[in-house]
Amino acid sequence: MHSDTDIELRMLIEAIYMKYSYDFRDYTGASQKRRVLHAMHEMGCDSISALQARIIHEPAAFSQLLQYLTIPVTSMFRDPSYFAALREQVVPVLRTYPSLKIWVAGCSTGEEVYSLAILLKEEGLLERSMLYATDINPQSLEKARQGVFPLEAMREYTQNYQQAGGLRSFSDYYTAAYNAALFDKSLCENVTFADHSLATDAVFAETHLISCRNVMIYFKKKLQERAFGLFHESLCHRGFLGLGSKESIDFSAYAPHFEPVVKRERLFRKR
Repeated sequence: MHSDTDIELRMLIEAIYMKYSYDFRDYTGASQKRRVLHAMHEMGCDSISALQARIIHEPAAFSQLLQYLTIPVTSMFRDPSYFAALREQVVPVLRTYPSLKIWVAGCSTGEEVYSLAILLKEEGLLERSMLYATDINPQSLEKARQGVFPLEAMREYTQNYQQAGGLRSFSDYYTAAYNAALFDKSLCENVTFADHSLATDAVFAETHLISCRNVMIYFKKKLQERAFGLFHESLCHRGFLGLGSKESIDFSAYAPHFEPVVKRERLFRKR
């Protein structure tokens, strides 16, 4: 037996898909339910059905709900050891290519993209790299494009950067003003920010590195498999895939197609 709340939740997710083509049907239930109930209260609705009625008739209400459904949890150089492993194990291989294509899938508000751009710049690879930063949330993408982050986060980000093997002073990369840090525009000259859903959209061809971290933890098995399929298809021969610290390809149908580069840091290479 499904509870009334579960039935309403499923109808809401179906309505979102039918009306706006955003597919949350294979996202994990518990975190989705928590987020929807939180949004329902914050948006002044007394039931999920009332929330559904609102989003069907008011696109602005859907835009608001989307911010709750795709809560960005991110920071610059998050899991510094991952970036250190990229620098030590992946960069030497990337150096051998005349030009590079890198895809940051589920880029959220852009912290990961700027971190990668800084790393590539320090390794002399940014000029010949094309980065695709994708997300399903237009507001998050807009924030990422602007490259403005809270000044109070800089202490944590500086520590992360140093632990990741940063070669300069982190403050070289941003200008502080009005409690915000504005990151150097040159970091994003070769970045394309684009709306892209791992649930419904197609691949970016011939990428050398895909970084998709802390996105799959919100996906059910079926959607994880779809995403791994996209990544496998997108990567060039012997391309690299980076996942989040709680994610793994081990139990996927695509496991045989990848080998670990640094298993602990969830860095894999296409066989």
